[in-house]
Amino acid sequence: MLSVLSYGRLVARAVLGGLSQTDGRDYSLITASYGFGKDFRKGILKKGMCYGDDACFIARHRAADVLGVADGVGGWRDYGVDPSQFSATLMRTCERLVKEGRFTPSNPVGILTSGYYELLQNKVPLLGSSTACIVVLDRRSHQLHTCNLGDSGFLVVRGGEVVHRSDEQQHYFNTPFQLSIAPPGAEGVVLSDSPEAADSSSFDVQLGDIILTATDGLFDNMPDYMILQELKKLKTTNYDSILQTAQSIAKQAHDLAYDPNYMSPFAQFACDNGLNVRGGKPDDITVLLSIVAEYTD
Repeated sequence: MLSVLSYGRLVARAVLGGLSQTDGRDYSLITASYGFGKDFRKGILKKGMCYGDDACFIARHRAADVLGVADGVGGWRDYGVDPSQFSATLMRTCERLVKEGRFTPSNPVGILTSGYYELLQNKVPLLGSSTACIVVLDRRSHQLHTCNLGDSGFLVVRGGEVVHRSDEQQHYFNTPFQLSIAPPGAEGVVLSDSPEAADSSSFDVQLGDIILTATDGLFDNMPDYMILQELKKLKTTNYDSILQTAQSIAKQAHDLAYDPNYMSPFAQFACDNGLNVRGGKPDDITVLLSIVAEYTD
């Protein structure tokens, strides 16, 4: 089952390629999601907006549209812990904070911090780790505010070119920054970063800008030029067209992940670190594809 996420009463009056901004108009994001769990050969969305150990959310508030993706660290499975529980709970908590209005659009790090500390204080024990990326569109200011911890991330595309992108955060090869909750007594052993360590940015967006937010399962298997080729097929702001393009991107990344002869971005990065690696990287893949449009409620 693929995810079909549409938020009613949204009127898109954008034309791809960008339009001049006019003061007084509120902006919104038309967003579709698609993905794959690593253990599945077709797109499937688990309960709670999860593709495998990945999780995501799309939330609307009168002040902003907010997106989030998180990638649960699979190594916890070796210790009998389901990695998807941490990422899914983190994203659900962030989504609830947004819907309750307990956030400031210009401070996505605050959303991530509040969500993480709620998990720490949860009476129900929860173990695990996750990367996280949160993107916030402020309707009135037309600014995009972002935070990224680890190797998930986002691209902003305008006129067929990447004009903004997140910076990947790695401690060392294949070991991204991550939020963690460790068993009692193991806090100093389990790798854990502060949510305040997330890389943050703020910048203006234009009508028609394309925003792609995704976990590393996409970026490890598809370089920018391949993603841009797929985005060129997106000719309208129609939701079904956005969903079809998100699906096409996720499927191509999924196919490449299982190609043993393909020199993927992940394999190239591994070679740069002295490892003899070739092929794609089988992984969970989550893609949120958005277009900036004018909003009328």
